[in-house]
Amino acid sequence: MKKFLGLPTSDQIENIKEWLKYAVTVAEKELQSGTGQLKLRMVYDMFITNFPELVRFIPFEEFSMWVDEALEWMKGQLQNNKNIKNLVEGEPK
Repeated sequence: MKKFLGLPTSDQIENIKEWLKYAVTVAEKELQSGTGQLKLRMVYDMFITNFPELVRFIPFEEFSMWVDEALEWMKGQLQNNKNIKNLVEGEPK
C-alpha cells in the first residue's frame, strides 16, 4: 500500500481502474447481466474489503463512474474475446 500511495494520483486512479476490470468480471460471472445495481454493490464491497484505506478518498459517485467504464470494457471483451466470454458465461454446450 505504501508503494501505491507514493504513486502520482493519475497512476493510482489507473491502477484502481485496472483492478475494477477484474472486479466487474467476477461480478458479471456471479450475477450475470441485468443486475447492474447488485453488481455495483458487489464491486464496491470487494473494493472496501481489499482497499479499506482508499474508500475515504474516493467519492462513491466517482467510483460508480469508474465501474461503468469497467463494465463497458467488459462488454467489449464479451463480444470480442471468446475466452473471457466462456469464463463469464460458461462453456457453450
